[in-house]
Amino acid sequence: SGINAEYGELAVRYNDISPLENHHCAVCFEILADPETNIFQNVDKDTFKVIRQGIIDLILSTDMARHGEIVQNFKEIAKKFDWKDPINVKQLQAIMIKCCDISNEVRPFNVAEPWLECLLEEYFTQSDREKCEGLPVASFMDRNKVTKPTAQIGFIKYVLIPLYETLCELFPEIEPIMLQPLKDSYVYYESKKLEEDLAKDETDRNKTCKALLDEKIELEKKLAGAEKQISSLALVVTNSENVSTTIHE
Repeated sequence: SGINAEYGELAVRYNDISPLENHHCAVCFEILADPETNIFQNVDKDTFKVIRQGIIDLILSTDMARHGEIVQNFKEIAKKFDWKDPINVKQLQAIMIKCCDISNEVRPFNVAEPWLECLLEEYFTQSDREKCEGLPVASFMDRNKVTKPTAQIGFIKYVLIPLYETLCELFPEIEPIMLQPLKDSYVYYESKKLEEDLAKDETDRNKTCKALLDEKIELEKKLAGAEKQISSLALVVTNSENVSTTIHE
C-alpha cells in the first residue's frame, strides 16, 4: 500500500479502478509467468483461462470500495442459496475471501493485537507521507486522531459483524468460532474507549482546575497590586491634606 489511491502512480495506471487490487493481480501473474513459480504450468490453456479469471475476480473482491455491494448481493441470495448456480457460488467465493482478507479480529486477542498495531503503524506512516506531500489524509489513518479502540469499534460494528452475520446465514455453525469473537472484541474495545474517555475527562478536569487556579493567582496578584496603589494614593492624599492644613494655619 503506502500510496494515496486518489493520486498515486497505480491509480493513474489503473484509471482509479481498484488500483492496489489490480496491482496485486498483475504481480500475481508476473510471478506465475516465471516457469520456476508457475504452479499451473501443467494445466491446459482453457482451464488456466478459467483459473485466471477466478483469481482476478477474487482479488478485486477485496477492494473495500465494493464492500457494501458485495455483502448486499450475497444477503439477497443467502437464504435461498443454490449450490448449482454458478453465480451464487461466485458470490459466496467473494464473501469468503473478504472474510479471510479482514479476519484479524476473529483470531485470539494475543494474535490479533500485534497485527492491529502493525496495521495502524502502516496507516500512520502512509498518512505522514501524504501530509508531507500535501495530499488529503483519511481520518482513520491520522495518528493524531486515531487510537486502537476508535479504529476498531466502528470497523467491527459496521463492517465485520454484518459481514460475518451474512455468512452465518449460510453456515450457522461458524457463529461461535467466528462471529462471537468479533462481538467479544467489540465489547473489549468499547470498554477501552470508555477508559480512554474517562482518562481524558480527568485530564481535562485537571487542566481546567489548573487554569482556574492560575487565573485566581493572577487575579490575586492584580488585586494585591491594586490595593498597594490605593494605599499609596491614600497616603498621598493624606499628606496633601496635612500640607494644606499647615499652610492655612
